[in-house]
Amino acid sequence: MGHPCMCALELLGMLVGSLAWFCSLATTLMPQWLTQSTELLPMESFEQGLWETCVVQEMGGLECRSYDTILGLPAEIQVARILMCLCLSTSMLGLLVAVPGLSQVKSCQGEEGKRAKRVLKIVAAVLCMAAGVVGLVPVSVAAHTTVQKFHDHRVPEVIPRWEFGDAIFIGWVAGFLHVIAGVLFITSCPGSHRGHARFPQHTHRQEVRTIHNSTSKHSEYV
Repeated sequence: MGHPCMCALELLGMLVGSLAWFCSLATTLMPQWLTQSTELLPMESFEQGLWETCVVQEMGGLECRSYDTILGLPAEIQVARILMCLCLSTSMLGLLVAVPGLSQVKSCQGEEGKRAKRVLKIVAAVLCMAAGVVGLVPVSVAAHTTVQKFHDHRVPEVIPRWEFGDAIFIGWVAGFLHVIAGVLFITSCPGSHRGHARFPQHTHRQEVRTIHNSTSKHSEYV
């Protein structure tokens, strides 16, 4: 892998990681985790997020109200809050660690500097992948719970059911983007290509030894 390709992978990893962080931030703040609309009130629909619930009117009105207390919240919302905040902090830490490991940043020189940059990029990749897994957990659990409640036959059909909101899909996209960013950081590490660089030198040494042996034999015959 050439140096320009390595730089391109590093910059692409930073771009994808930054996009993943903003998607996770939008998922955390958006109230559209769950949506509900009823036939009794066709002019209004309801939205539920991690921090507030909203009433959306067909004429364009929007009224949101934050949760009054933390202790009265369901356990799923409390755990989802913690995991999404952990995802944001881990992802931001991974991006910050990756910055000094970029080849464009002239912070470390020599073989020791290259080794340090490689370690920094590996740590950043691990943090980005961990952020992706942590971010996928709450949205996947919320989606699974919503599907179970939607297909619960014990609930009468006249009772409205919650459905997926836009934040669920954005959260899935953010999680996979975090994982992709981690893969890009690992791919940009030059350590896996040293063996291929040493192979031609080894072959050259074998050729020199073969020529030397042939010359010695030819001298003996003369």
